[in-house]
Amino acid sequence: MMVSNYEKFPFVEVSKSGDKCVVGWQNIVNEIKDLIRAKSKNRTIVGIDLYHGVQADQVRSAITEYLKPDVIINTNDFLKSVDEIQEMVYPFVTDDQIFGKMNSLQISDFFDLEKVNNEREAVAESGSGTVVIYGEGAALFADCDVLIYVDLARWEIQKRMKRNEVGNFGTDNLDESFALKYKQAYFLDWRVLDRHKVAFFDQIDYFVDANVSEQAKMISAEDYNAGLDAAVKQPFRVVPFFDPGPWGGQWLKEVVDLDRTEVNFAWGFDCVPEENSLLFKFGEHTFELPSINLVLKRPEQLLGKSVYDVFGAEFPIRFDFLDTMDGGNLSLQVHPTKAYIKEHFGMDYTQDESYYFLEAEEDACVYLGTKKDVDSEGMIAELEEAQKGISDFDADKYVNKMSVKKHDHILIPAGTIHCSGKNAVVLEISATPYIFTFKLWDWGRLGLDGLPRPINIEHGKKVIDWTRDDAWVKENLFNNITEISKNEHVKEESTGLYQTQFIETRRHWFDDTVVHQTNGNLNVVNLVEGEEVIIESPDNRFEPQIIHYAETFIVPANVDVYTVRPYGKSTGKKCATVKAYVREGI
Repeated sequence: MMVSNYEKFPFVEVSKSGDKCVVGWQNIVNEIKDLIRAKSKNRTIVGIDLYHGVQADQVRSAITEYLKPDVIINTNDFLKSVDEIQEMVYPFVTDDQIFGKMNSLQISDFFDLEKVNNEREAVAESGSGTVVIYGEGAALFADCDVLIYVDLARWEIQKRMKRNEVGNFGTDNLDESFALKYKQAYFLDWRVLDRHKVAFFDQIDYFVDANVSEQAKMISAEDYNAGLDAAVKQPFRVVPFFDPGPWGGQWLKEVVDLDRTEVNFAWGFDCVPEENSLLFKFGEHTFELPSINLVLKRPEQLLGKSVYDVFGAEFPIRFDFLDTMDGGNLSLQVHPTKAYIKEHFGMDYTQDESYYFLEAEEDACVYLGTKKDVDSEGMIAELEEAQKGISDFDADKYVNKMSVKKHDHILIPAGTIHCSGKNAVVLEISATPYIFTFKLWDWGRLGLDGLPRPINIEHGKKVIDWTRDDAWVKENLFNNITEISKNEHVKEESTGLYQTQFIETRRHWFDDTVVHQTNGNLNVVNLVEGEEVIIESPDNRFEPQIIHYAETFIVPANVDVYTVRPYGKSTGKKCATVKAYVREGI
């Protein structure tokens, strides 16, 4: 195993000056006081809008202690009752343990609008002094003289949910299971809060990074937007995060240099902009923001016009790691078809995916497709019996089990039964609707919480494509590789994905410089072979960047051309990258 050189905290440098970042709540409030004085008004309204999950009590304490406003208003005092909110959100939350439905709710729907309007009038007619409005939706309550947005990455919210520090917006479910809180956040809270943030984005004067509660940081909207502009002009990486699981392995600990005392690490989320964060560098300070903000506010520059026209402000490609080294099989699973996900969950596209094997031991395998002339009714019956604990499920009786090796690429269009076996590391390349996994069998094990993991046979049996048997799978989904070009130093191959999938992947083997054209299309790239490479701009439009083994980087559509070549210890050696992009004419 190589010594880890994986960079866990990549950043986009915005400024050499560190004085653009105000650190600590006392200093942040002092900055607000200076802004109020500069306004030279008898009455100043300060709005401090929060993403749900920010510690509102900490914000109030800082305001009370350091600012001492004449009036302080908590937006949560104007929410509808918990019962009213639960009734309103139920059609989108549903009774399902894992899945809900997408919604079109606005943050204003959560408030008693009569009370909000009365408060708006009272604030507008108030006399002299400082009025502070804080909480989710603060911008709704007044035309603020100073508007500050306090933000949080979704991964940090999930960690707080697991510690029972955060429930769902407008509810009292702090002690609910993490799975149910996450479901409501995914289908409801984050959509509503993002719509609100985008609606008022251009009115915000300052942004606060509240990911580390004790060390909040504030920058101006001008510097924030400068960071967004800088990101879409160069290749960049988001901040990865990692999580254990019941089937997790030991590879990520070594390659990424993670906590060796953890039981395992199953997932490595190296490019999931919906939940990753992005780091801006200002001198000696870094400022953390949800990377989804870049997608929401610079979608066309990031994705390219053709991708944006199809997907809107959504990042359609996801890269992550599945580590089963010295671990176990993933759950046997299937993903919904496009029609099924639209009808049942309100999503416009589905979770097509592929497994690229970064590492594989001799006994590594993948389960993929069904046996020829499979007894579909018998298989479902045995899965249902296994779910009830009546018997185990014999996967080998019904599902193809195929040996795999390092650099194999397995394509998994929606409707295909699949899972990776133990003793492998998968780079999962997939479309972004990433929670829509219908588990059919989990090998009789419990989750890390000691409870059975939810099984979704009812959903799964309705989307399985029973025609994808062993012969079809081998011909269409197993190393479906086509050579595109080859010379002494560079070989380019198409490795997928399947024709019904909108993602194209290209693998380059090289020991010299490779020139990549984006053609106005988002690129997502991982270094799958070699210790390190350097990304450069042929016309010096961005600074050179070093990428290490297994690191994923994003190349915005705004970047017309970039080169990749071996660097450092990899100089003169054979390296390989896998690049994904959205196919034309989807």
